[in-house]
Formats: sequence, C-alpha cells, structure tokens
Amino acid sequence: MTTMFDPHNVRFAIMPTCWVNDDFPWVGDAPYQQIMSEMALAGFEGCSVSHTYPSDPAVLKREMDLRGLVVSEPWVSLYFTAHDMVDLTLESFAAELDKVVAMGGTEMVVAELGNSVHQLPDVALLPNKPILDADQWQRLADGLNEVGRMTAEKGLLLCYHHHMGTGVQTRAEVDRLMSLTNPDTVHLLLDAGHLAWAGDDPLAMARAYAHRIRHVHLKDIRQSLRDEAVAKRWSFYQGVMAGVFTVPGDGDIDFRPIFEVLADANYAGWFSVEAEQDPLKANPLEYALRARAYIREVVGF
Repeated sequence: MTTMFDPHNVRFAIMPTCWVNDDFPWVGDAPYQQIMSEMALAGFEGCSVSHTYPSDPAVLKREMDLRGLVVSEPWVSLYFTAHDMVDLTLESFAAELDKVVAMGGTEMVVAELGNSVHQLPDVALLPNKPILDADQWQRLADGLNEVGRMTAEKGLLLCYHHHMGTGVQTRAEVDRLMSLTNPDTVHLLLDAGHLAWAGDDPLAMARAYAHRIRHVHLKDIRQSLRDEAVAKRWSFYQGVMAGVFTVPGDGDIDFRPIFEVLADANYAGWFSVEAEQDPLKANPLEYALRARAYIREVVGF
C-alpha cells in the first residue's frame, strides 16, 4: 500500500477526552490505567494528559512507558487577554513547559481562554464567545510571541489551538492571529472539528497554512447535530453531550484531502485523534479502534 507520509516522521496519538473530560466531568470517569491501556490496545503511540492521570511526572512516565506511550502534547490555558493575568500566565506556562521537557515531550499546545464560554454548561456558545478588541489582540500576540520564544529555547514547538467559545474560533480570527505572531516560533494546530463547528472550511485552512501547521487534531463532526446546535443556541457542553463531535471517519468531514495537503507540504509531527463524546453513548475503545482503522486505511499505516 502506498503511504502519504514518511512513517518515521508522523506519529498517531489519541486524547483522553474520548474517555474523560477536563472541562466538564463525565459520569464515572474511567481510571487512568484503563484509559492508557485502551489507547495502546487501539494502536496509538501518544496522548495528552488528563486530570485523572498521576500528577507526579515520574509516576506518569512510568505508567506510560509500560504501555509504550509518550506525551504527544500538553494543553496549556493562556489568559493574556484577561486583565492582570499576563505574569501569572507566563509563570504557569513556564512550569508546564518544564514538566513536558522532563517527560520528553516535543510540543506545547496552547489556547487563549480569557472570557471563554466553552466551559459554561448553560451558556449559548456562538452568541456569547468573546470578541477581542485591538488591545486584547496585541496582548495575545505579544504573549504568544514570548511563550513561543520560551518554548523554542527548550527545543520544543508551540502550537496554537483555535477553539470553540474562545476569542480565536473562526478562520478570520486565526488569520488575524497568524498575521500578528512570529511564524518561526508560533505555529498552528489544525482542528478540523472545531473549525467546522465554527462554520469554516478545514481544508481551505489546511491549504492556507500548510507551512505553519505543526500539530493536527483529528476531530470529526456530525453536521446535522452541529446545525441543530447552532439553530437551538446550544452551549458547548450541550453540543458535545448530544454528539456533535466524533472520531475521524465516523462523521461528515472528509479527511483524505486534508491529509493530502499536509503530505504535499512534508508535514512531520503528531496527528491526534480527539472526540469529546459521552462515553456512556460512545464506547471509547470501540471508537478508538474505529479511528485507528480509518487512519490506517487513508494514510497507509
């Protein structure tokens, strides 16, 4: 079978959000041992961390080593647009950066959460997302350029995650952020599911920023439920629990042309499956296996 990517340059991870959620807890979180074991069983090499994982980096590394897993990314929340939060944001980022370095990680995934609404279970998502003013845009850009410099000095990559319910949600907002930040140290994480929920085209953004995309979240959407979420003004929580998101190959996004665009750009790095679904409705191991089978079919390994 012909492969799109050099197998030595591309790795596949899966996020704990298929099992548990840090923004809003599911009913009956699975123990971390089960989560990690099922990730490995499904054929993945990496994952991010979760509130259910051991907080001691040495214990965490030992548990992951047992299962052949590595930390593909951390999630680090930024608050550069919030008043009087710049110093605290830089301090907490530096601490997380040190942890990832100790774990042997290679990337830092960040998103600006100042005034974000995606963690509010009863607040309509699209009408209430923050709209950044000129001063906030500049503070965010300056902050990202600084943490990008810090990350590069440690030999890691900083990748910005556009996210529903935040100030950088739409393609236009991503364009503005990219124009204000240093392309050498501030890279882009492409999340097809989030961009599609925002009403924009993931393939078009992949084409526009293939040279700057250094991390990819493979998140699919069920378009009919996304449209219902918009029409009924659901919160992010309501949309997730209803099943707007799913794993690649199970929803309505065609990932093949996205893979092709990135392969043509010689993409190297992580592809991370992420599907925030209610585990009582969508068995995590079943969907992890389904996602890995789809990736194998499309990518070739």
